[in-house]
Amino acid sequence: MTKYDGKGESRKFDPNFKGPIHNRGCTDILCCILFILALLGYFAVGIIAWSQGDPRKVIYPTDSRGQFCGQAGTPLEKKPLLFYFNILKCASPLVLLEFQCPTTQLCVESCPNRHLTLIKAKVGNKDDQEYYKKYCKEDVDFTGLSPPQILKDGLCPAMLMPSKAFTRRCLPALATLKGGVVVVGNETTFDDGNSGTVNASDVLEASKKSNIAVEARQVAMRIFEDYTHSWHWILLGLVIAMVVSLIFIVLLRFLAGIMVWIMIILVILVIGYGIFHCYMEFASLKGEPGADVTIRDLGLQTDFSVYLQIRQTWLAFMIILAIVEFIIILLLIFLRKRILIAIALIKEASRAVGHVMSSLFYPLLTFALLAVVIAYWAITAVFLSTSNEQVYKVFNTSNCSFSRQTCNPKTFNSSNASLACPDAECLFAFYGGETLYHKYLILFQFYNVFLFFWCANFVTALGQVTLSGAFASYYWAFKKPEDIPAYPIFASLGRALRYHTGSLAFGSLILSLVQVIRVLLEYLDHKLKGAQNKFAKFLLSCLKCCFWCLEKCIKFLNRNAYIMIAIYGKNFCTAARDAFFLLMRNIIRVAVLDKVTDFLLFLGKLLIVGIVGIFSFFFFSGRIKAVEQAAPSLNYYWVPILTVVVGSYLIAHGFFSVYAMCVDTLFLCFLEDLERNDGSQERPYFMSQDLLTLLKKSNEDYKSMD
Repeated sequence: MTKYDGKGESRKFDPNFKGPIHNRGCTDILCCILFILALLGYFAVGIIAWSQGDPRKVIYPTDSRGQFCGQAGTPLEKKPLLFYFNILKCASPLVLLEFQCPTTQLCVESCPNRHLTLIKAKVGNKDDQEYYKKYCKEDVDFTGLSPPQILKDGLCPAMLMPSKAFTRRCLPALATLKGGVVVVGNETTFDDGNSGTVNASDVLEASKKSNIAVEARQVAMRIFEDYTHSWHWILLGLVIAMVVSLIFIVLLRFLAGIMVWIMIILVILVIGYGIFHCYMEFASLKGEPGADVTIRDLGLQTDFSVYLQIRQTWLAFMIILAIVEFIIILLLIFLRKRILIAIALIKEASRAVGHVMSSLFYPLLTFALLAVVIAYWAITAVFLSTSNEQVYKVFNTSNCSFSRQTCNPKTFNSSNASLACPDAECLFAFYGGETLYHKYLILFQFYNVFLFFWCANFVTALGQVTLSGAFASYYWAFKKPEDIPAYPIFASLGRALRYHTGSLAFGSLILSLVQVIRVLLEYLDHKLKGAQNKFAKFLLSCLKCCFWCLEKCIKFLNRNAYIMIAIYGKNFCTAARDAFFLLMRNIIRVAVLDKVTDFLLFLGKLLIVGIVGIFSFFFFSGRIKAVEQAAPSLNYYWVPILTVVVGSYLIAHGFFSVYAMCVDTLFLCFLEDLERNDGSQERPYFMSQDLLTLLKKSNEDYKSMD
């Protein structure tokens, strides 16, 4: 009997249906051709980028002639540092517009370590002159020319100040004394070489943006140092996470019901211990000097361990964990009946995974393909961003009509600009270009991002179709394991690639379009941060929220559409429609049962991460006395802990994603089984006896056997 209630027709009984259909045709051929053409275009963009780009522009600083400092095999190989003639000019707004400081820049062997003016060097001893010449242009007649002539021709800087090398650039050696007094090389003011004085605070203003980069670099170097000291322990932690995940999967195979309840109890206990530990730390800091300082008053600190010395941090952790604990317990109380059916589904998924063990290793192929996609995107992005040409512009100190115009350094001395503006120089300004390629460079970058999303979503979709096809073969085998086809994973992968590349590309394309729009909205939000238009900010926030919801809905619909494609071999739109109507006809089961199963699997991932995270916390913080000496000495012990926690989650997610796909596939097959069959001898249910018992249903042939 069929029914129609605006949610599509129920599935009809088909005596010939035995699982995924083998006689199928190619679907969404047009989208398959479009995807292949897009990939060819992607390869073409990559080839163009690799032929035009030069990643050395990211690695090496560039002098005023566009040459790379410290590049091997060039005359500047032994001059790795960039020196600025006048660092004060780096504070001009032009730096923000053109990304280049409008002053002469030279590649040097080392940064100046003392204050010295050109005039003092000229009248000083030979050592001073030789020292000063290292920071002048090549082949300067230092003794023959007068200081005014040298400065007029821009051959040497007016002064040198104590500097340090930061990010391959010579920046002032700034320091702050007690009372907030700013000094450069222990001096607050010094001669600028032009009969004037310069305050250290002016230098600070000129290089404050560099100081932010320096501070970030120092944190990055400390983090890198921590990784070098702890990488083998991090690797061991990830291996432990993999072993724990594998043990969980094996135990779920044989003890699914018990393991789920143990998992629920352990998650509650682990979070409970976290609350207790936070309270103990909070209580132990009572009365400690400085422990009552708020996080807001403390501000941003590069030494993150400082935050663990104040009570407010532990109070915040305790409140967050308590809220999470309360929500989990509340959900378990209200969903206790549905959890029994969810456990039965997980048991069935465990049996399916046990019969299709190769499915556990399929995520490795997905990870490998995603790694290739990410690597190709990143390399292409770097080459595209470094494929600009060197642009030179006129820089001068006096009024000049040619100021900031494009120039050629080879012919500049004989040009009209040089004659009209005697003090002007033709200096390297930035990387750009005016060719057709450079005009459309931003489109190439956009194309690179779009194809990255499309390819990444395609790889994910391929994995989902492959796994769902294999698990559907298991469900629709009436006699298990006799009726399960040989090598179900390979057979499903072959069907997906041979017949449904177009459908996978279609579903991935829809999702990619939404994701790209979200990226554009984030970009606009970043640009409008300083804007005062409240309505624009509100509208942008609404759009971001709407597209976030849309992306989640499309992912859910795509996932179920791929299951239908794997089973019936239909095109994407038909499969999505059938999946949608099937879910709508069983909306209560979908809203409760499927989500409860996802919640239980999430608790499994949370438990693995919690176990590994707690042990790594006690180890790296040196709180386990037995192995205290083995723990590495670190700047930030949270670096390896966070790495292990994130890595453990990804590993656990990789294993449990197989379970999640298995549960989703079996769930859809289970819903179809209820619509197709009625338990009679002619139309027996394919579901397991556990599910039949929970649903208070039975097969007549089982009754007759009893």
